[in-house]
Amino acid sequence: MSFDGFTGEALRFLFENRMNNSKEWYDSHKPDYKKYVYNPFVELIGELVPTIMEIDSQIITIPSKLISRVRRDTRFTKDKTLYRDNVWLVFLRDKSTISTSPCFWFEISQKGSSYGVGYYGAETKSMANMREMIVSKHPLFLNALTCYESQNEFVIGGDLYKRSKFPDQPDNLKLWLDRKNIFFESVQDNFQLAFSKELPEVLKKGFLQLKPIYDFLCMVEAQF
Repeated sequence: MSFDGFTGEALRFLFENRMNNSKEWYDSHKPDYKKYVYNPFVELIGELVPTIMEIDSQIITIPSKLISRVRRDTRFTKDKTLYRDNVWLVFLRDKSTISTSPCFWFEISQKGSSYGVGYYGAETKSMANMREMIVSKHPLFLNALTCYESQNEFVIGGDLYKRSKFPDQPDNLKLWLDRKNIFFESVQDNFQLAFSKELPEVLKKGFLQLKPIYDFLCMVEAQF
């Protein structure tokens, strides 16, 4: 089946599931999860795969490995809420390093949606490699920089150090150099895009546009 857009029923299920915070409630409403949340994500992934393979043939494309779990891992957090009210997909090469690998993502939450490329939480050594490549003007970084500065859809993000580590570098490079983590995202504070059947085409265009940045981040990882 083709992707026709997410619906209010998906958001309603996610919200009620979190509010009930009960395995019994989730189990009794699992068909709703499959119908309104999981299956549309599978359909969306199916439409995105050819473009993703064009970007990087090593990326995982099995839906069950790409869609976030609806139940939270509460072992290492003070928040013991069992279920989340947002869902995302992540395209990356190795699921075992999902938190520290460059990836493409799309997320839908109770506030809207977002998509982009970058790290969830880059390792310190990755950021160090990235800074070396930036300062040395690596060709892939120059491509990534041109990619970012020639568009206005995606915004660079990631926590900044309080004091610049490279005070003598140009401001546009310090935007990259002074971050503890780095990602590039487009945020929608409504559901117009998520509810649209045009979402796959928008994501394809956006991911292709971000390819030079993704290629640069992959080279950062290849330096180990």
